Amino acid sequence: MKLKKVMVITAAVSMALSVTACGSNNNGNAGGNNAAKATNAANNTTETAAPETTDAAATEEIVPEDGATLVVWESKEERPFADEIAKQFTAKYNVPVKIEELAPPDQVTKLTQDGPSGLAADVVLIPHDNLGKAASASLVLPNDVFGEDTKASNTEASIIGSSYEGELYGYPRAAETYALFYNKSLVKEAPKSFDDVLAFSKTFTDKSKNRYGIMWEVGNLYFNYMFIASDGGYLFGKDGTDKEDIGLANDGAIAGLKEFVKMKEALPIKSGDINSDIKRSLFNSGDVAMDITGPWELGGYKTALGDNLGIAPIPTVNGKTAITFSGIKIFAVNSFTQYPNAAKLYAHFASSKDAQLLLNKTIGSVPTNNEALLDPQIVDDPFVSAFAAQAKSSQPMPSIPEMGNVWSPVNAALPEIWDKNVDPKAAMDKAVQQIKDLNNSSSQ
Repeated sequence: MKLKKVMVITAAVSMALSVTACGSNNNGNAGGNNAAKATNAANNTTETAAPETTDAAATEEIVPEDGATLVVWESKEERPFADEIAKQFTAKYNVPVKIEELAPPDQVTKLTQDGPSGLAADVVLIPHDNLGKAASASLVLPNDVFGEDTKASNTEASIIGSSYEGELYGYPRAAETYALFYNKSLVKEAPKSFDDVLAFSKTFTDKSKNRYGIMWEVGNLYFNYMFIASDGGYLFGKDGTDKEDIGLANDGAIAGLKEFVKMKEALPIKSGDINSDIKRSLFNSGDVAMDITGPWELGGYKTALGDNLGIAPIPTVNGKTAITFSGIKIFAVNSFTQYPNAAKLYAHFASSKDAQLLLNKTIGSVPTNNEALLDPQIVDDPFVSAFAAQAKSSQPMPSIPEMGNVWSPVNAALPEIWDKNVDPKAAMDKAVQQIKDLNNSSSQ
């Protein structure tokens, strides 16, 4: 069964987004808390009971531990928001907060390594597809104290993404998918199809001048799911819950990947020569006319291009509506933290309506908070509207633990196809087998 489309966020912009995952390649250092935290953690995690009333009541019932200090892992791209919200939190609760940069997709792996020894951050920021792995390994605490308020304040899609096996763990703060950014001074009208993209690129791309009609991370499954899913491919069956049913190499997926191969004429460079920093620099300078990326780039691109920035839904793939990945970016509290009260307070504070509006203002993210979605700051933003349009055709990343076994095999297969002209069917069959092997080994 093909992964069904998720419900879209209603309110002012109907969205059910996420990802990923995908913004930063930087490596952060774990740290901040000493090993004694692991020893004290168990005694602190049950200090407060889950409230049955409102957020205001919950805030009155929970106070930071004496001498609490926090370490928070954040993405490089969202550091301006992190610094400001940490400053506000410290001013309100008198709890010092240290921000450390670590790409969200890497945080659960780092938490697995450093959490038990007390060396991990107190609050982590992860894509929702990583939650199953973290929750099943008891690496994160349930969102209990603020759970009812979180559920009431945020979209249904974000609550689903923040939960695992019926229990709420996350504090949703942003919804993400990706869309087509374009330079209006170079591209007069957003292309409707990838055939249109290719036709434009033939007039613009000049490898000798490092100039390209379009650029995206061709070796990254997250950004290339559109070529797999638009014609009938999928990851796991039964709405992303059946690890035995893998649709990455079915007829629809291979048909889409043949369209992926055609785009090499528009972007005749190796997959390893493309990353977010290179892409960003070329797009800002006008040497890349179109970029496929997410809302985390919006703030910087608006500053660089001003009125010349345009955003549109992803062009059609082989005549089919482009299906993109979506997901929810969530805060979670490290189960080994020495300061669970302070950590829960921070996760709640930094994902509130006002915090999500601040994140939108500084970074360009799309809120999950229902009231924030109705705020004029969001409703009147044409860029957010473009992401909302794409979100209607997005699918959520599966959150089962086996999702962690997908990335490496597929992210190895795509460069094989792009760089070495390996047959898409052969490359994806190999990736599917590797995923099955990983799934079987992890279940033993």
